[in-house]
Amino acid sequence: MSQATQPLPRPWLTGLRDATPLLGGYVPVAISFGLIATQAGFSTWEAMLISTLLYAGASQFLFVGMVAAGSPLWLVVAMTLLINARHVVYAPNIAPWLTTSRTWPWLMHGLTDQIFALAHSRLPQMPAERRLGWFTSAALLAWLSWIAGTALGAVAGEELTRRWPLLGEVMPFALPALFLVLVAPRFTSRRWSLALGSSIAMALLLTLAGLTNAAIPLAAAGGAVCFYMVKSRVPASGERHE
Repeated sequence: MSQATQPLPRPWLTGLRDATPLLGGYVPVAISFGLIATQAGFSTWEAMLISTLLYAGASQFLFVGMVAAGSPLWLVVAMTLLINARHVVYAPNIAPWLTTSRTWPWLMHGLTDQIFALAHSRLPQMPAERRLGWFTSAALLAWLSWIAGTALGAVAGEELTRRWPLLGEVMPFALPALFLVLVAPRFTSRRWSLALGSSIAMALLLTLAGLTNAAIPLAAAGGAVCFYMVKSRVPASGERHE
């Protein structure tokens, strides 16, 4: 059978394959969260419940820290929602590639930063009938790995870091490294290079200036402005605008 006539792999298998590299960042950070949650007084089951229902990365660390510090519930909820406000812009960016199915709203619980980045690049490349299966398997793999990592950190996190002290130093860098892997392939065009480069430079300058909390949202906004300015000014002479 020629390569042109070979059947395509099943969408859910493709989704699992594409999402597998994400585990290198998800599992270490989830282990770190499980360990921190138990150290803050949460039980193993409570830590796993947070990862199952909240499933929000940085917001989970903030949630655990604020609850352990006795912060008011309204403030905990408000800060968690504020950090996750970035997800408001995710859905409109992948909406054009979603098919007509009532399953999609239920899958949006699995729309993390990394799954969004992966879906934004992969969904436009595949036939419409394959997108739901692909996203379902990719999102489920990431979600289940986060829960499993949390359980491992809650149960054996202290033992792991005691046996391998270097592991405790490496885990906090797993998620930033994963973001770098997802962002790096975008430095292939002038438009993306300028937008990402300006965001990085702005974030570093604001952090050095002591505006740590404002660095990420302002840098993201500045990068977005640069992205759309370059789109409007640079003629489409062979460059594919995404």
